[in-house]
Amino acid sequence: MPLPITATVAAICGLLLLITAIMTVRQRFRLGVAFGDASDQALISASRSHANLAEHAPIVLIMLGLLENGEASSTALMVIGGAFVAGRVAHIIGLHGKIEPGKPPLARQIGVIVTWLTLLALAVMILLGVFA
Repeated sequence: MPLPITATVAAICGLLLLITAIMTVRQRFRLGVAFGDASDQALISASRSHANLAEHAPIVLIMLGLLENGEASSTALMVIGGAFVAGRVAHIIGLHGKIEPGKPPLARQIGVIVTWLTLLALAVMILLGVFA
Protein backbone atom coordinates (compact mmCIF):
# COMPACT_ATOMS: atom_id res chain seq x y z
CA MET A 1 0.00 0.00 0.00
CA PRO A 2 1.39 3.42 -0.87
CA LEU A 3 1.92 5.84 2.03
CA PRO A 4 1.55 3.24 4.79
CA ILE A 5 2.21 5.70 7.64
CA THR A 6 -0.38 8.17 6.40
CA ALA A 7 -2.83 5.33 5.74
CA THR A 8 -2.38 3.95 9.25
CA VAL A 9 -2.89 7.34 10.92
CA ALA A 10 -5.91 7.98 8.65
CA ALA A 11 -7.45 4.62 9.58
CA ILE A 12 -6.99 5.28 13.31
CA CYS A 13 -8.45 8.78 12.91
CA GLY A 14 -11.38 7.27 11.04
CA LEU A 15 -12.03 4.87 13.91
CA LEU A 16 -11.75 7.70 16.45
CA LEU A 17 -14.19 9.77 14.41
CA LEU A 18 -16.63 6.87 14.37
CA ILE A 19 -16.30 6.37 18.13
CA THR A 20 -16.77 10.08 18.88
CA ALA A 21 -19.73 10.27 16.49
CA ILE A 22 -21.39 7.36 18.28
CA MET A 23 -20.71 9.03 21.64
CA THR A 24 -22.36 12.21 20.33
CA VAL A 25 -25.41 10.37 19.00
CA ARG A 26 -25.81 8.51 22.30
CA GLN A 27 -25.92 11.85 24.14
CA ARG A 28 -28.43 13.22 21.63
CA PHE A 29 -30.69 10.19 22.16
CA ARG A 30 -30.33 10.51 25.92
CA LEU A 31 -31.55 14.11 25.74
CA GLY A 32 -33.91 13.80 22.78
CA VAL A 33 -32.03 16.63 21.04
CA ALA A 34 -31.52 16.60 17.28
CA PHE A 35 -29.72 19.96 16.95
CA GLY A 36 -27.73 22.17 19.28
CA ASP A 37 -26.32 21.13 22.62
CA ALA A 38 -29.22 21.81 25.04
CA SER A 39 -26.56 23.38 27.32
CA ASP A 40 -25.76 19.81 28.41
CA GLN A 41 -22.10 19.33 29.37
CA ALA A 42 -21.98 15.67 28.28
CA LEU A 43 -23.38 16.50 24.83
CA ILE A 44 -21.08 19.49 24.46
CA SER A 45 -18.07 17.34 25.38
CA ALA A 46 -19.10 14.57 23.00
CA SER A 47 -19.78 16.85 20.06
CA ARG A 48 -16.61 18.92 20.60
CA SER A 49 -14.41 15.84 20.87
CA HIS A 50 -15.78 14.71 17.51
CA ALA A 51 -15.59 18.13 15.86
CA ASN A 52 -12.13 18.92 17.18
CA LEU A 53 -10.74 15.71 15.72
CA ALA A 54 -12.50 16.44 12.42
CA GLU A 55 -10.94 19.92 12.42
CA HIS A 56 -7.36 18.78 13.01
CA ALA A 57 -7.05 15.39 11.31
CA PRO A 58 -7.37 16.52 7.67
CA ILE A 59 -4.41 18.93 7.68
CA VAL A 60 -2.25 16.51 9.65
CA LEU A 61 -3.03 13.73 7.17
CA ILE A 62 -2.31 16.00 4.21
CA MET A 63 1.03 17.06 5.69
CA LEU A 64 1.95 13.47 6.61
CA GLY A 65 1.11 12.35 3.08
CA LEU A 66 3.15 15.12 1.48
CA LEU A 67 6.15 14.29 3.63
CA GLU A 68 5.81 10.54 3.21
CA ASN A 69 5.45 10.93 -0.55
CA GLY A 70 8.51 13.18 -0.49
CA GLU A 71 10.45 10.40 1.22
CA ALA A 72 10.91 12.09 4.59
CA SER A 73 12.24 9.97 7.43
CA SER A 74 9.80 7.13 8.08
CA THR A 75 10.85 6.99 11.71
CA ALA A 76 10.16 10.69 12.22
CA LEU A 77 6.78 10.42 10.51
CA MET A 78 5.81 7.36 12.59
CA VAL A 79 6.72 9.21 15.79
CA ILE A 80 4.84 12.35 14.74
CA GLY A 81 1.81 10.38 13.52
CA GLY A 82 1.78 8.34 16.72
CA ALA A 83 2.07 11.50 18.82
CA PHE A 84 -0.84 13.07 16.95
CA VAL A 85 -3.05 10.04 17.59
CA ALA A 86 -2.01 9.94 21.25
CA GLY A 87 -2.72 13.66 21.58
CA ARG A 88 -6.17 13.28 20.06
CA VAL A 89 -6.97 10.35 22.36
CA ALA A 90 -5.81 12.39 25.37
CA HIS A 91 -7.97 15.29 24.23
CA ILE A 92 -11.02 13.03 23.90
CA ILE A 93 -10.41 11.56 27.36
CA GLY A 94 -9.93 15.04 28.79
CA LEU A 95 -13.18 16.31 27.32
CA HIS A 96 -15.09 13.39 28.82
CA GLY A 97 -13.52 13.64 32.27
CA LYS A 98 -14.73 15.69 35.19
CA ILE A 99 -14.60 19.34 34.19
CA GLU A 100 -14.11 21.97 36.86
CA PRO A 101 -15.02 25.55 35.97
CA GLY A 102 -12.00 27.53 34.78
CA LYS A 103 -9.65 24.54 34.80
CA PRO A 104 -9.42 22.23 31.78
CA PRO A 105 -8.53 18.61 32.61
CA LEU A 106 -4.84 17.69 32.35
CA ALA A 107 -5.50 15.10 29.63
CA ARG A 108 -7.15 17.77 27.48
CA GLN A 109 -4.24 20.16 28.01
CA ILE A 110 -1.76 17.46 27.05
CA GLY A 111 -3.84 16.59 23.99
CA VAL A 112 -3.91 20.20 22.81
CA ILE A 113 -0.18 20.71 23.33
CA VAL A 114 0.77 17.45 21.60
CA THR A 115 -1.53 18.25 18.68
CA TRP A 116 -0.02 21.72 18.29
CA LEU A 117 3.51 20.32 18.47
CA THR A 118 2.73 17.75 15.77
CA LEU A 119 1.29 20.49 13.54
CA LEU A 120 4.40 22.59 14.13
CA ALA A 121 6.78 19.70 13.46
CA LEU A 122 5.05 18.74 10.22
CA ALA A 123 4.88 22.34 9.01
CA VAL A 124 8.57 22.92 9.76
CA MET A 125 9.55 19.68 8.01
CA ILE A 126 7.58 20.69 4.94
CA LEU A 127 9.01 24.21 4.85
CA LEU A 128 12.53 22.91 5.29
CA GLY A 129 11.96 20.46 2.47
CA VAL A 130 10.59 23.18 0.18
CA PHE A 131 13.11 25.91 0.93
CA ALA A 132 16.25 23.94 1.81
